Amino acid sequence: MTNTTYLWAPTPTPSVAVQGSAQRLPVHRLFFVGRNYHAHALEMGKPVDKSVERPFYFTKSPHTITASGATTPYPAQTHNYHFEMELVVAIGKAGFRIAAEDAHEYIYGYACGLDMTRRDLQLAARDKGRPWDLGKDVEHSSVCSAIVPMPGTVIESGAIELAVNGQVKQHSDVSRLIWNIREVIADLSLFYGLQPGDLIYTGTPEGVGAVVPGDHLVGHVQGVGEVTLTVGPARA
Repeated sequence: MTNTTYLWAPTPTPSVAVQGSAQRLPVHRLFFVGRNYHAHALEMGKPVDKSVERPFYFTKSPHTITASGATTPYPAQTHNYHFEMELVVAIGKAGFRIAAEDAHEYIYGYACGLDMTRRDLQLAARDKGRPWDLGKDVEHSSVCSAIVPMPGTVIESGAIELAVNGQVKQHSDVSRLIWNIREVIADLSLFYGLQPGDLIYTGTPEGVGAVVPGDHLVGHVQGVGEVTLTVGPARA
């Protein structure tokens, strides 16, 4: 067998910690469900009618994964950097065209996540019909706590909350997801063959807002745990 040689060392595989294990979960892909709480859709000026719409998604590079507890720089080219607290589903088995009633078979576990967003760039792109990449696919922007193994478990309810500097900004319940976890897995698997290590950020409740350097974020999902982030100064 010949050894592959590279011009420079390949970037290490992104991974996240697993609660109770020395092993880490290698991250394959990052999927995000857009506007999956009614109140958040309304605050973004884009209400959702589930009777005539289906979920939509965007992706980020796996290299945007950042461990809970990190201090990350305020990103370049934005003046409106937003937090979005989310429940994250970790896929543990390959599947394509998964039936909603079988979705639990593909769940490895859950985490608490933050989808940090250059909101000004996202909205400018949205209003011009352009891709959201500069607003969403931001370095250090996919914050994730340790994965809590819960094979076969579908979380259907539980408080989800985020505080900035001790002040609660987001508070809702996972039961208010427009498309629940079974529905998201089933729909997403029509477009992609889901793979172990795929992480699905399931959407954020209302109350999103801007942060500034020095802010400390603490998010919780009932039964899953906590995610934290400190916003550092912008790069020199």
